Amino acid sequence: MDQFILNWGFLYFPEDKSTYLPAAIEMMLLFVVVFLIFKWLRKNSAKQAAEAKKLEERALEERDKRMEKEKEKENA
Repeated sequence: MDQFILNWGFLYFPEDKSTYLPAAIEMMLLFVVVFLIFKWLRKNSAKQAAEAKKLEERALEERDKRMEKEKEKENA
């Protein structure tokens, strides 16, 4: 059974292990790039969340002022 699977060719184990080196280098580079992109996305997301919080606070303050003005008009 093992010989049958090996004859298909998708389980190829080369004798010369130096052929793994380019793949290992490429994988390490990809891990570094992915890590940097992940850090950038987290930083960017935190910045956007802070901006959204400021906008929300400003909108709530404006709503509160408008509601106070409407109450003053009703009482007057």
